[in-house]
Amino acid sequence: MTRLSSLPTALQQAIGQRRLLKVIAGLDTFDPACVARVAKAAAAGAADLVDIACDPSLVRLVAATAPGLAICVSAVDPALFPAAVAAGAAMVEIGNYDSFYPRGRVFGAAEVRELTRRTRELLPETVLSVTVPYTLPLDGQERLAVDLVADGADLIQTEGGTSARPFSAGALGLIEKAAPTLAAAHAISRAVAVPVLCASGLSAVTLPMALAAGAAGVGVGSAVNRLDDELAMVAVVRALREAMPRIAMVHGDRPQ
Repeated sequence: MTRLSSLPTALQQAIGQRRLLKVIAGLDTFDPACVARVAKAAAAGAADLVDIACDPSLVRLVAATAPGLAICVSAVDPALFPAAVAAGAAMVEIGNYDSFYPRGRVFGAAEVRELTRRTRELLPETVLSVTVPYTLPLDGQERLAVDLVADGADLIQTEGGTSARPFSAGALGLIEKAAPTLAAAHAISRAVAVPVLCASGLSAVTLPMALAAGAAGVGVGSAVNRLDDELAMVAVVRALREAMPRIAMVHGDRPQ
């Protein structure tokens, strides 16, 4: 039995069918109203998981606001995780580093491995996702992913949207923006046996590409959380969900 079997059944199925949709509120978003809006939009748009800052009060807020929606908490301080898990988080994640890069803060392979080992020591039975920093070269990302699985990671997440500098408008620009995380998903999914989540810079245009590249699911943040209108947020999440069955059928899975 793997730790993934401790997840809610619907979440296990989404991972197994390679169609997990995670909506990211943001590691540094602690405003309850903002987090509640994202959670409600994620639930209304049929997302499988919402990823929020690691705060027990936010976990309880989301559980009350969007009952039935699985919760992941993100942080880069393992000591914060146990209280959030006790409050009801289904899984934890080391990562969502995007907010750190503008401050000049980067995470090296050795540091991410140490954070992973410390988290696993604190929470030996909790599902752990770890983001591989895009600042490493692609072969370094592959090596780190393999090491992280050995250190106890149950899922690996890719990133890269903040590094992309799209030159084109429209669909071509969206593909250019997603290229780094798509490349990482392709490489890492072939290097490890655990599910890979592709995140950062994705859209309804590039989501099917992430799944075709080998990802078991996707994480989308700014495309949803930067919006102020709740109806618009729900519409984006629904568009992302609707982009998934097409690729699921290519791989022989029936859309749910």
